[in-house]
Amino acid sequence: MKVELNQVGKRFRRDWILRGVDLCVEPGSRIAITGPNGSGKSTLLKIICGHLTPSKGKVLFSTAKQNLELDQVYAHLAFAAPYIELIEEFSLQEAIDFHCKFKPFQQNLSSNDIISLLGFERSRDNEIRNFSSGMKQRLKLVLAICSEAPLLLLDEPTTNLDAQGTQWYAELIARFGNTRSIVVASNVETDYSFCDTAVDIRNYK
Repeated sequence: MKVELNQVGKRFRRDWILRGVDLCVEPGSRIAITGPNGSGKSTLLKIICGHLTPSKGKVLFSTAKQNLELDQVYAHLAFAAPYIELIEEFSLQEAIDFHCKFKPFQQNLSSNDIISLLGFERSRDNEIRNFSSGMKQRLKLVLAICSEAPLLLLDEPTTNLDAQGTQWYAELIARFGNTRSIVVASNVETDYSFCDTAVDIRNYK
């Protein structure tokens, strides 16, 4: 999927968070959105995925075959962020099975494969509410990164992860990110070390 931002701006009440953003996410591109905390990285990521409507400018979504309407975009992307809520009453098994109803996994991965990638075999029947913050973040990441979607959006992916979790994230990207467009919003270099283009959000203030 291709995403084109043309002179995009976003205002909350009287304050402009972003102005004049021209950005094209081409198929296969790897883009880092960088900048200080609170500078608008998450806002830009939400505009790229169609979750937020810009106050000014246009966002165009397309595939090689057709232009996409906003309500079609979700089928072509996967998103992970610390602030996205999981259904805490679900067990790990139920959470994976529920996700798979809406977004299949790459390489015909089964729920057992996903649990194995997580290393959570003993937590299969545990409710998500009992998971640590690091375990929840791992689950959010594996569901997004392993999904069959051409565009992957990641907001501060190593939040709540220790050094071992950060290495696990890098290995997951290397294994399942090769053929996809990836956009990472972060000010932590290890989050986006695989990206070949960086966009400094401060240029759009």
